[in-house]
Amino acid sequence: MASRYENRLISKNSEKVYKELLDKRGVGAISQYRTPKLKHITASDISKLQTVGHIWKTGDRFFKLAHKHYGDSELWWVIAWFNQTPTEGHLKLGEVIQIPLPLERVLSYFEI
Repeated sequence: MASRYENRLISKNSEKVYKELLDKRGVGAISQYRTPKLKHITASDISKLQTVGHIWKTGDRFFKLAHKHYGDSELWWVIAWFNQTPTEGHLKLGEVIQIPLPLERVLSYFEI
């Protein structure tokens, strides 16, 4: 399965503002993943997918839905990205979100 960290650039951060922290940890720099650039899915792309509707209810989490539909809770971000909803806090009870399938095709639509 695809990880959101695959093919991501890693930067070394040794900014002076972190000097005390770096010295305390005995390291010269902190490795950080660069922010990925994900393209928005097009209507044409969406037409090639199947979706499963899910009514948002108390206790729902993206990672739980990813585990149920993809077998991997680490793919929660696929559902969030597809619904253009960065966190569960952006959803209201009763709101309908879509779970995109098949996973392999969905993953082919974004660029890192």
